Amino acid sequence: MYLGLDLGTSGVKAMLIDGDQKIVGSANGSLDVSRPHSGWSEQEPAHWVRATEEAVAGLKAKHPKELAAVKGIGLSGQMHGATLIDAADKVLRPCILWNDTRSHVEAAALDAEPRFRALTGNIVFPGFTAPKLAWVEKHERDVFARIAKVLLPKDYLRLWLTGEYISEMSDSAGTSWLDTGKRAWSSELLAATSLSEEQMPALVEGTEQAGQLRTDLAAQWGISGNVVVAGGAGDNAASACGMGTVSDGAAFVSLGTSGVLFAANGSYLPKPESAVHAFCHALPNTWHQMGVILSATDALNWHSGVTGKSAADLTGELGETLKAPTGVTFLPYLSGERTPHNDAVIRGAFIGLEHESSRAVLTQAVLEGVAFAIRDNLEALRSAGTGISRVTAIGGGSRSHYWLASIATALGVPVDLPADGDFGAAFGAARLGVIAATGADPIAVCTPPVTSGTIEPVSALSGAYEDAYTRYRAVYPAVKSLTH
Repeated sequence: MYLGLDLGTSGVKAMLIDGDQKIVGSANGSLDVSRPHSGWSEQEPAHWVRATEEAVAGLKAKHPKELAAVKGIGLSGQMHGATLIDAADKVLRPCILWNDTRSHVEAAALDAEPRFRALTGNIVFPGFTAPKLAWVEKHERDVFARIAKVLLPKDYLRLWLTGEYISEMSDSAGTSWLDTGKRAWSSELLAATSLSEEQMPALVEGTEQAGQLRTDLAAQWGISGNVVVAGGAGDNAASACGMGTVSDGAAFVSLGTSGVLFAANGSYLPKPESAVHAFCHALPNTWHQMGVILSATDALNWHSGVTGKSAADLTGELGETLKAPTGVTFLPYLSGERTPHNDAVIRGAFIGLEHESSRAVLTQAVLEGVAFAIRDNLEALRSAGTGISRVTAIGGGSRSHYWLASIATALGVPVDLPADGDFGAAFGAARLGVIAATGADPIAVCTPPVTSGTIEPVSALSGAYEDAYTRYRAVYPAVKSLTH
């Protein structure tokens, strides 16, 4: 058996698979996000440990014999988080999360130094780790002075699981400290934020061994014998491993808290000015590009909270048949935006409201706004040299047929639906556990799922969608002039 642990923003998912990659069971532990100030987003690392214990306990309750047979563990996690620990492994402050934008001033300053884009292949975004450390150095000097290690969220879990300070390429590429082409820490970039390589974890590939499960934890979980922990992956690269998106040109769209358009690349193709991420993949000698929007299902969940209706009820009111845009436009920039604008200050908006604008009209606009934000990502990836002819949909938002039809029509490409099953980050992490524990061929393990169906673009609405996308593109500069 093999265990995948995915540390998300809203919870930890634990998934057991067998040697044939059949899912045996899964369980979850819940997490909350603290937002002490506007633009801030934090979590206590101790809560990650608690949620992981909850998730594994849930598996143990239902599948004790299978859990006892675990030979490999893979880790996946939310990227970019700054987890700061001292020489005694004590956490110095709450982790600053991926969607925290407090360090936008520091990010702009680092990004203005040409070597950052030149070495990392990416803009220095406020959500990345390096500018967060620059913010801590400026505003919490006593904390900064005591930092012994900077760990990404899943790698803090690894420290708890194994006692090792280790990260891997895909997650580390999101720090702004990795030489992405060379797949190694850059001492030059670390020095630019008053840090050294000694304060970083060791680096391995996501498919490699990266520690062994502590004997006391193994005993607690009912496992005997050595259990290998794989390098693992950042959440999107792990999802790509789960989806089999590991070969050049394969792509998926993820509708989770954030939205991602992800394409695997056989070579390193940076184009930072497009705000496309060019990161290492979890597999050796493989890279990927992705565009990221900060609020996907988060935008629908916000609308749900305001209206007092569940997300499922809201999308259910629209029915199954895609409708033409109504003229109401929604910008999903509730916490700023990543691709293509790199704008931490911009905020969301409804434009074009009238007396007849019902709740269903607003829901439709929210779904279209996210679809058009993903279209922005597609245009950015195309400008960076990546061609996408179809995508596979994953994430909680992919349960809405209407939303997927809107995305297919906005992108102008078919959207494939995987057969029943969970092929997300926890499954991808478990696959990496298989590879690390057995030495299996990564390509042979990371195969794509069977496609259960395809949602084609609605050609009759393509013109209306193009017009609506043109309106959507025009709103950003207008809103920017009011919010900056």
